Amino acid sequence: MALTGMVLRCSKNSFLVESDEGERVMCEIKGKILKASQGFYNPLAPGDRVVFEVTSPDGRGRILELLPRSTVFTRFNQKGDAPQVIAANIDLLCCVTTAEEPPFRPRFIDRVLVQAEIAHVPAAIILNKTDQELRDQGVLLDMEERLSDFVRIGYPVFRVSALSGAGLEELTRHWQGKRVLLVGQSGVGKSSLINALGASPPLKVGALSAKYQRGSHTTTMAQMILCTYGGHSFWVLDTPGIRRLTIDGITSREVALYFKEFAPLVGQCSYGLSCSHRFEVGCKILEALDAGYIHEDRYESFQSIVQELTERSSYENL
Repeated sequence: MALTGMVLRCSKNSFLVESDEGERVMCEIKGKILKASQGFYNPLAPGDRVVFEVTSPDGRGRILELLPRSTVFTRFNQKGDAPQVIAANIDLLCCVTTAEEPPFRPRFIDRVLVQAEIAHVPAAIILNKTDQELRDQGVLLDMEERLSDFVRIGYPVFRVSALSGAGLEELTRHWQGKRVLLVGQSGVGKSSLINALGASPPLKVGALSAKYQRGSHTTTMAQMILCTYGGHSFWVLDTPGIRRLTIDGITSREVALYFKEFAPLVGQCSYGLSCSHRFEVGCKILEALDAGYIHEDRYESFQSIVQELTERSSYENL
């Protein structure tokens, strides 16, 4: 009998699926190929809806079909030279960051937000470990400036502490009834945050490297976890730490369309859609940069992504 359900966890050719009736079944893929997943580095990701059947007396099953995805968040997998699906059918993406441990990296946040825009998924930023006192006030000022700019251009910022519980009530009100993807570098406390929200059994968490100020990839696979906190219920997708997100799904000519504050200006330059937004007289994006409407760091992130995609395209065309 064919059943439908949601993929909770993937590991090689093993997939934990929860049926619509609440039964959890460990499945494999029939023939290891799903037509709808062709062209991707991985066939399935947490959040995917599938058709499956139970095939053995011990309760194991087999996935027969991947159902259409409402949203898909990807990254470009350089090793496999193909898009890698991180999550499917999510309602919200939250980029988790910290001030000092590990250090605040706004360029990484920029990339996550761009990829969320490509996926048409609403995004927010979570500043975790707010219970920790900052040693460098210069770091604090720089961070607050960037966070204020993220809010200005339309990305909510939630300040929380997985340790003390501060801010979690406000955060989970925002998450009620949603499927939420957490993305961040190793050590920012994604798993600790989910544990604070009632994960059972608790997820494994690791210590931060004092030498390199980064985490040690304690989370080794993405998994969807049902949580209830303060009367709010939601699914949270924990993911392994990402050191660098490689943009997927657009060309270098399209990057400006996925920066919120750039997009309304695209096509208004003197050179129209041919403008590179680097040196042209009459470039509206450069004018907005000079006027302070576009933050200098955001512009540098924009140029970095354009260069990366240009180089990848040149390599692919060799």
